[in-house]
Amino acid sequence: MEPRNEATRQVLTSVADLDTLRTNLTGKQDDRPIIALCAGTGCRASGCMKVAEQFEKDLEDMKLTDKVRVVHTGCHGFCEQGPLVVFRLGKDQAAADADGTPHTNVFYPHVKPAQVRELIESNIQQHRTVDKLLYREPKQKQIVVEENDIPFYKHQRRLVFELNGLIDPTSIEDYISQGGYQALVKVFTEQDPEGTIDQIIKSGLRGRGGGGYPTGLKWKQCREAEGDPKYVICNADEGDPGAFMDRSVLEGNPHSVIEGMIIGSFAIGAHEGYIYVRNEYPLAVLHATIALEQAEKYGLLGDNILGTGHSFRIKINRGGGAFVCGESTALMASIEGFVGEPRAKHIHTVESGLFDKPTDLNNVETWANIPIIINRGVDWYTSIGTGDVSKSPWGGSKGTKIFSLVGKVKSTGLVEIPMGMTLREIVEDIGGGVKDGKQFKAVQTGGPSGGCLPASKLDLPVDFDQLVEAGSMMGSGGMIVMDEDNCMVDVARYFLDFLRGESCGKCVTCREGIDQMYRIVNRICEGNGRPGDIELLEELGETVKEGSLCALGQTAPNPVLSTLRYFREEYEAHIYQKTCPAHVCQGLIRYVINDNCNGCHVCYKRCPQQCITGDVKGMHVIDQASCIKCGICYQSCKFDAIDVLTGNEQPRTGAAATAK
Repeated sequence: MEPRNEATRQVLTSVADLDTLRTNLTGKQDDRPIIALCAGTGCRASGCMKVAEQFEKDLEDMKLTDKVRVVHTGCHGFCEQGPLVVFRLGKDQAAADADGTPHTNVFYPHVKPAQVRELIESNIQQHRTVDKLLYREPKQKQIVVEENDIPFYKHQRRLVFELNGLIDPTSIEDYISQGGYQALVKVFTEQDPEGTIDQIIKSGLRGRGGGGYPTGLKWKQCREAEGDPKYVICNADEGDPGAFMDRSVLEGNPHSVIEGMIIGSFAIGAHEGYIYVRNEYPLAVLHATIALEQAEKYGLLGDNILGTGHSFRIKINRGGGAFVCGESTALMASIEGFVGEPRAKHIHTVESGLFDKPTDLNNVETWANIPIIINRGVDWYTSIGTGDVSKSPWGGSKGTKIFSLVGKVKSTGLVEIPMGMTLREIVEDIGGGVKDGKQFKAVQTGGPSGGCLPASKLDLPVDFDQLVEAGSMMGSGGMIVMDEDNCMVDVARYFLDFLRGESCGKCVTCREGIDQMYRIVNRICEGNGRPGDIELLEELGETVKEGSLCALGQTAPNPVLSTLRYFREEYEAHIYQKTCPAHVCQGLIRYVINDNCNGCHVCYKRCPQQCITGDVKGMHVIDQASCIKCGICYQSCKFDAIDVLTGNEQPRTGAAATAK
């Protein structure tokens, strides 16, 4: 996607110039209807660019190109519904639904190119919705027209994501017209560096990258540290499986991150900055690059910004995808050109970080919160969240947090919630509850190093401190919902396998300890667990936590320790009864054909091992010695004639088999 031409581009040499530009842009805004088409990575994977091309073609054919504005926005969050399109209409352009109710933000999911002309004709020309294409809520199966009435959006508090579905991320003028860089003006004209730092401290903002360190306190320590030059870094090296919050912010609103970094550089006294983003995020890299070029051309980056005397430049550094480079010292080593390995923090990075100089590092979401706090004020910001920060910057969890809500839940995607919302509200109200009528079993928060919390913790408020107390953590914002079909021992094995591959190997406790924990858990899943394994895992977990340099090793045992804490009986069943209660672990299950078999021969034909025998229309049998437990027979059977058994369970027979 090419950046939109900025017709009024000019070098801004003063705060007054920026205010004049904003006034001109605001006054220039027309009342054309807007078609906001999500062009984030998720929707691109669903084919949104073909939909975009069709909109362009059909609008031209219908001679509506000059009467409608199509905006390729960043991620709207509801990625599973992509390609998604929202018709943003003025009051006199509203589209009426089947009941005649007018709507101004009409949401259409899963849009296909063949539907585009009908959408334009109905919503733009005839001022009515296309009811058959509207979103249908999964719980009540009811049609929902307005974007903000959809439960997935209705229960969120979107601050960082507020502009993601409104602006073109490749247009600095779109950002400025929506109040962008106004916080920078306030800092330059109304505050000094110390006052800015004090405001961030009082806001209670804590780092959104996982550690939860008070942002303002880190700024204060960096400003007071001896040494020059000082650096600021944006950590966009998002490595958690299933997490894409930072990517979506950087793709959809890169200027909010840049504005936050400029404010931070002014407060700290830094003149050089870096955005460290993984190379696997090409769209985020592209949009950040475009945004930096635009900011430089407008004079918002470079020498003597807005005539204030403050100079600041930002470079992009692309990482190779190492999970450990999300850790501050490993990230800085990577920028310096060395292998991404952490170092002991006897001296903190605010004193000796990048190139051994004072360095402040915050993640994407943290930087994007800065303009919000400056614009709306400390009192407003601290009204959101939990705890009391008036006495200590560690005294609560303020503002909002973006989570990647995935797994066995009806509505998945990126959700931004106020700190203190309960897990139940997130899973049930926003996520729509567990899919397929299954029972909720656990939710894993905090990425691969997070913990798994059971149903008894569903009413736990989500904030930094309460999640840690429960045995998990906030992390960068991954949230995976699991149901009754998940085996918690297998879940622990999965995350240990990921972490042992991502360990840099510098620490013996991390390198060898995580691998040994994986070997034990894997042995348990294969049916070879031994008495004493649980106690050994607990001892190893504590050793790895205590003996590792960085947060990767210090938190790696969490998946095991939390599942042992809340699901110990599953480990005991694997070890002592040689059963997997969830029927997941291949070493402890077997596929057996029951009396429902009518000899259709489908499983016989599809078995890759040819271990199923039986005549057409006759009872079939699986050779257990040859079966590799791939599950193809179970998935192929249309007559519920195959049971998945564990331990001493027996296949269903007679009426029992027929009844099911």
